[in-house]
Amino acid sequence: MMRKVLLVLWRIWFYLLCMVPILLLFPSLVVFVILPNGYKHLYWVARNIWAPFVLFGMGFWIERINTFPPEGESMMLIANHSSYIDIMLMFRMRKTPFVFVGKKELTKIPFFGFLYKRGAITVDRDSLESRQQVYESAQKLIEQGYSICIFPERDYLDETVLLNPFKKGAFKLAIEHKLPIFPMIFYDCKRKFPWYTTHGFGGSLRVKAMELQQTNGMTESDIKPLSLKMYNEIEHQLLTDPKQHSLQAIEVWKKYSV
Repeated sequence: MMRKVLLVLWRIWFYLLCMVPILLLFPSLVVFVILPNGYKHLYWVARNIWAPFVLFGMGFWIERINTFPPEGESMMLIANHSSYIDIMLMFRMRKTPFVFVGKKELTKIPFFGFLYKRGAITVDRDSLESRQQVYESAQKLIEQGYSICIFPERDYLDETVLLNPFKKGAFKLAIEHKLPIFPMIFYDCKRKFPWYTTHGFGGSLRVKAMELQQTNGMTESDIKPLSLKMYNEIEHQLLTDPKQHSLQAIEVWKKYSV
């Protein structure tokens, strides 16, 4: 019983950590989202203040287990998505600004939603028109030199699934704009900070950089094979993780959900 209470308090602490920097810096952040090129400043705050504040406050530190690609080039960033902490972790992966494509529902969160709506490409997954607008928004940002980040899994709240099937949007965008795809593996988030409050603990969050996938010369017919290739590579890395943390998370969740 005490463990459950502590885990709930830990989650409440997470939401407090997320909100404190936003509330303290809100006037400055509003100015950034209004300025024509203000997103770069907003990104700097998110990467260098907000994300490390939350990660450190929750007892996490990052462990890059191999060499990452050089900064500067526009890319399509993808990774497996199994935790709220993935957002902060992704911000710490690149100094070069990127823009998230994320669900529209997050715009309803007070204060955060105001910034999120203006600093990310939001999509209503039930609306065809909204999904089409994503491509138009992404094109403008790519032309400005930004990278795009999409967690490509179709659904991801089922703790018993290692890796959900991928949607095609990230790969369609990458091919249309000839962006190299940079896949990353988040090994530990599913075990250490899952969606639900039944389990979790602090510690290192390992991230592995996969080889860049070039898209030059690819066409629409390559979208599905490319998506499947990226899925298989990420799944293989999760299955062969020496620490088996994602697989352990599934077993732990099964015990709690009985």
